[in-house]
Amino acid sequence: MLFNMLWTSSLETLYMVFFSTVFALLLGFPFGILLVITKENGLWEHPKFHQVLETSINILRSFPFIILMIVLFPLSRVITGTTIGSTAAIVPLAIGTAPFVARMIEGALLEVDLGLIEASESMGASNWTIIRKVMIPEATSSLINGITITIISLIGYSSMAGAIGAGGLGDLAIRYGYQRFQINLMCYAIVILLIIVQATQWIGNWFILKRKKKLG
Repeated sequence: MLFNMLWTSSLETLYMVFFSTVFALLLGFPFGILLVITKENGLWEHPKFHQVLETSINILRSFPFIILMIVLFPLSRVITGTTIGSTAAIVPLAIGTAPFVARMIEGALLEVDLGLIEASESMGASNWTIIRKVMIPEATSSLINGITITIISLIGYSSMAGAIGAGGLGDLAIRYGYQRFQINLMCYAIVILLIIVQATQWIGNWFILKRKKKLG
């Protein structure tokens, strides 16, 4: 029974983290690119739009996750039909993480050598071509590192989401480990979370190393 509980909760955590990461990247990646290209001297300079976008992202980033999750309960209900469970938690997890993803993308793309961008512009490359074939490939290592950090953050967020009925290892640790004083169960959940975090970081580091070797 203990093994089944830990196995089921681990799968729920991985399910939440995987789909939350996918949707957070889909939401945050375009906004991260827009932050870079609309800034002063950017590919598509638009100061007013940039200011509005930056302010909106900063506001979303300032919300504590638990509060944001409660605020987004109605949206979770509209999209998933419920506010309880792993699937419902994906909505606030993705939306709550998207602003951080946008900033991560922005930071990675800003590391790209301006000389490469200027050279591409002088050769007549379009903005989309520069983004797709110059900026993103050059920033790949930083992007992988940022995505790794995002996944690890989502593992922590998914555990917090367990406090308000999201399921997963966080829910297991709170309901059984803390509230029912099954300390061994809580310890097992923590160990599994640590293993997932370490494995995620190792995989991220491996991809970064592989990319650096490819570039020579």
